[in-house]
Amino acid sequence: MRSTARTSLRVGVGYDVHRFSPSRRLMLGGIELPHSQGLEGYSDADVLLHAICDAILGAAALGDIGQHFPAGDARYRGVASIVLLREVVTLTRQRGYRVGNVDAVVVAEAPRISPHVDAMRATIAEALGTTVEDVSVKATTNERLGFVGRGEGIAAQAVVLLELVS
Repeated sequence: MRSTARTSLRVGVGYDVHRFSPSRRLMLGGIELPHSQGLEGYSDADVLLHAICDAILGAAALGDIGQHFPAGDARYRGVASIVLLREVVTLTRQRGYRVGNVDAVVVAEAPRISPHVDAMRATIAEALGTTVEDVSVKATTNERLGFVGRGEGIAAQAVVLLELVS
């Protein structure tokens, strides 16, 4: 028989993908990257923050980003995804959890992500209310395979550990 006590550690996984759009600026990890194209989406389409949001929401058993911030809702049109991440953190804290750590990977052929990783980590850590040491952002290519490999968009995946506060 399962105990009714709350689990002190919870793990969540998030994944997101957006295609490139020539008429947008590129937001990734809460910062703007210099690139000829941005990502298509209802918000600022920050694929990395969306994956992190979904990982946190999943770990807290709170659904997904689309349930909380639906496309088509005028409040979220063009919204900065860092705002959404902060709201997800607030929801998680209301459930009694805090983010222990985040491990995320960005999959893109271009632009180069590594020069911007430190700034992304700092921005994400601030939004999560944690330290930079608790946020990992890595980058890889798709070896020219599939839509990401053809340079049509960017994908991101994140794993999050939540810790019970109370």
